Amino acid sequence: MPPECQLFGTLGCHLCEIAEAELLPLVEYGLLVELMDISESEAMFETYSLRIPVLRRVDTGAELDWPFNADQVVAFLQV
Repeated sequence: MPPECQLFGTLGCHLCEIAEAELLPLVEYGLLVELMDISESEAMFETYSLRIPVLRRVDTGAELDWPFNADQVVAFLQV
């Protein structure tokens, strides 16, 4: 089973929408992704505002910055 992940982004971010679309096929195969809106937390906003979208593994805290594709996400999850 793949590790649980968080996708940091915000509403109206077109790159975040593209990242979500890139992850959707993996979600259909069991990847759990929690969408994290950085506008809900000052700390998240300060950390991620210039980097979003960012995919973060919950188990290790490892992060994959945009741009990424499905193959890169699969490799990231296997590390």
